Amino acid sequence: MTDIKDLEKTLWATADKLRNNMDAAEYKHVVLGLIFLKYISDAFSEMHTKLSSNKGEFEGANPEDADEYLAYNVFYVPEKARWNFLQGNAKQPNIGILIDAAMDAIEKKNENLKGILPKNYADPDLDKARLGELLDLIGNIGFSQKGHEGKDLLGQVYEYFLGMFADAEGKNGGQFYTPQSIVKLLVEMLEPYKGRIYDGCCGSGGMFVQSEKFIEAHQGKIGDLSIYGQESNPTTVKLAKMNLAIRGIDANIQFGDTFSNDLHPDLKADFILANPPFNISDWKGEQLRDDKRWKYGVPPVGNANYAWLQHFLNKLSPTGTGGVVLANGSMNSNTGNEGEIRKSMIEARVIDCMVALPAQLFFNTQIPACLWFLARNKTNHKFRNRENEILFIDARKLGVLVNRRNKELRNEDIKLITETYHSWRNLKGKYKDIDGFCKSATMDEVVKNSYVLMPGKYVGTEEEATDGILFGDKMQTLTVTLAEQFAKRKELEKTIRKNITSIGYEI
Repeated sequence: MTDIKDLEKTLWATADKLRNNMDAAEYKHVVLGLIFLKYISDAFSEMHTKLSSNKGEFEGANPEDADEYLAYNVFYVPEKARWNFLQGNAKQPNIGILIDAAMDAIEKKNENLKGILPKNYADPDLDKARLGELLDLIGNIGFSQKGHEGKDLLGQVYEYFLGMFADAEGKNGGQFYTPQSIVKLLVEMLEPYKGRIYDGCCGSGGMFVQSEKFIEAHQGKIGDLSIYGQESNPTTVKLAKMNLAIRGIDANIQFGDTFSNDLHPDLKADFILANPPFNISDWKGEQLRDDKRWKYGVPPVGNANYAWLQHFLNKLSPTGTGGVVLANGSMNSNTGNEGEIRKSMIEARVIDCMVALPAQLFFNTQIPACLWFLARNKTNHKFRNRENEILFIDARKLGVLVNRRNKELRNEDIKLITETYHSWRNLKGKYKDIDGFCKSATMDEVVKNSYVLMPGKYVGTEEEATDGILFGDKMQTLTVTLAEQFAKRKELEKTIRKNITSIGYEI
């Protein structure tokens, strides 16, 4: 078999070429919908063969009865929605109509897929010859692998494509995708083996997928985790539900605004993994001044960072732990009561660990971020008593560039950060401070530093601006931003010229 990474790159390069002039934000639904259709069709086909064998436990089974598939957690696929039928018609001019009809038929037969699948393949703007080529391309994924191997491959390709579309969309890509290395770090730090896991801004469900991978890698059962999520973007909810269904993950994902309409009001989660949008000002804060979630202080109307932190703390069970990605400014901001809220949280002993991340990890922003690790009870007997300490890790020098704009954390970086945290937190850990990298600070030290939580202040890398960004990082960010703005300006200029020419003027 071809190396998975080579296969992913080849598939992406071909699929992206077929995009032609179509916007990445629209094209992703076309491609990801087809990958999902291929996945459920393959799973159905495998089950259809077993039921048709009429042997053993399948004796007397009817392979065309949808209920037979339900019992094995497999989606029923009607005859004209099956991949071999669609691929056989890939060169027909009505292929778009056939795919839309297939998606519709699948939703009618599978209640839990209702309203999830894309149905824009008959769109006149979508080149049908290219759509047929795309169908043939995706038809080859998993073709030479049988059973679970083929389906796992489709799941990996779906996840890889999500990341590539996020990169292609730039700023908007961050609304549905958290880079895999950050998700992996959060999961490895928190070790969600068993219990309830929650993400109140779940995007396309990457936190849940990575948690499943973690459990499988440690010989656990995915059924030991109950998954709850909420997402305010309706198209992103569809991506998440497909992403989880393609892996057979049963999850309670709800659509709605988490702040104004919490759809898991009574949930107390054992684990929270979340990457909320940074510094959002339009979170309806003025309507929520008396909300019961603001135990540590009322967050400012103009910034939701401390609203997210308190929402997640409110969602944690008495022994729950959480990991939240936020902008660096959250570690030292004093705007609109944020300093007082941070002080109250520190004094309540709910902050366990702070990690400063390198710049350039995100598709949607070049500004570096940090990780907040929260713990409702730092004295519980699962781990050692650390209520008078906070661990600070400065990981800004870790990671490698994977392209001109973006870095990612390597596996060895993730292992270093994770083992540092576990050796500090665990009962028999052998933790030691490392100059310039990690420091276990006492509450007295945190108070002396005016309740500021930037790791650089504690580990000995004081070279931090007030927003927590190194000068070198700032210059790199500025260079990249200017280059991007110049490219956008050139693109805009081209579009204006084209539009003016189309109405009969020459410039």
